[in-house]
Amino acid sequence: MAGPHGFSVSRYAPERGALAKLFARDSMVRRLDWPMLGSAIALSLIGSLLVWSATRNRTELNHGDPYYFFFRHLLNTGIGFALMVGTVWLGHRTLRGAVPVLYGISVVLVSLVLTPLGATINGAHAWIVIGGGFSLQPSEFVKITIILGMAMLLASQVDAGDHAHPDHGTVAKSLGLAALPMAIVMLMPDLGSVMVMVVIVLGVLLASGASNRWIFGLIGAGVGGAVLVTALGLLDEYQLNRFAAFANPELDPAGVGYNTNQARIAIGSGGLLGTGLFKGSQTTGQFVPEQQTDFVFTVAGEELGFVGAGLILFLLGVVLWRACRIARETTELYGTIVAAGIIAWFAFQSFENVGMTLGIMPVAGLPLPFVSYGGSSMFAVWVAVGLLQSIKVQRPMSA
Repeated sequence: MAGPHGFSVSRYAPERGALAKLFARDSMVRRLDWPMLGSAIALSLIGSLLVWSATRNRTELNHGDPYYFFFRHLLNTGIGFALMVGTVWLGHRTLRGAVPVLYGISVVLVSLVLTPLGATINGAHAWIVIGGGFSLQPSEFVKITIILGMAMLLASQVDAGDHAHPDHGTVAKSLGLAALPMAIVMLMPDLGSVMVMVVIVLGVLLASGASNRWIFGLIGAGVGGAVLVTALGLLDEYQLNRFAAFANPELDPAGVGYNTNQARIAIGSGGLLGTGLFKGSQTTGQFVPEQQTDFVFTVAGEELGFVGAGLILFLLGVVLWRACRIARETTELYGTIVAAGIIAWFAFQSFENVGMTLGIMPVAGLPLPFVSYGGSSMFAVWVAVGLLQSIKVQRPMSA
């Protein structure tokens, strides 16, 4: 049958049918959590502008190319988005069966940091240099495997209908699974990543329905472990100095307290609307160290002001809100635990990063999710978004 312009309607009908199927009510595309996805994309794009502003004049870092970090941040975002799509396509249930392999790979990679293959970047011995200007921080991916591994163990008995809550033996096994990579990361030492992992473990245990004795016991063990690590001198001097500067920012304003003081000056100078992108005196003058990574929020505070910084916090809040909704509405314990672990990770890391720029948290060298420059961090958070999206997509549709 010919259409009004002489084209065959039957020839093109299947294509329209395929498109309609793609966006049908029960399709994967329609069932994605678009508020979360849009907020994550917006955060990454805002981050690219902030990273660009922080590095365009840093010739010792950008190799004479003011767009160097800008395009690399966009590239990292694109790769991260592709990993998210791949994660949704595979599905969190499929990845559940691959947890032993993923866990083994992550432990091997994080162990390689302690060998001659490991490298120190920005004061942290937590990297593996791949070459060609690329490096890998395995501890970022350990966060994901801890969540998946603990969720697999803690949900196994409950999902099988054997128990209403994981028993003590299962909880102990899950803690042992998390303890091994955490101990390796502590040996680097990467205290910031260990702090995030501890919060992840707590979030996972709370979501699993484990006995409160484990929760309080873990908190007590964490306090005791912190005292023991300090007493044994396992922390580097610069890490101890960071906590000293947090307790008293005026202790050494030109030394250990310099980062925090300069960060607060940058944020405070932004006022309500900021000085304008690329017009911040603290950013242009390169007064704040590591401003494209750990202290990227100071660029927002100075150049975009309270409104711009508030927008970033709002978008992070949307991601967390949608993640909480996914965790609450899923019908399987495994999905609930995975979502809860990601929520704990994103919430604590965001609070710690912003808090250290404001002087209300110690400097711990943690990136701001989606916003800070860094490939490993960007890839990990987008895989986490993929896991959340998979949990939502694979949830049974209500009638």
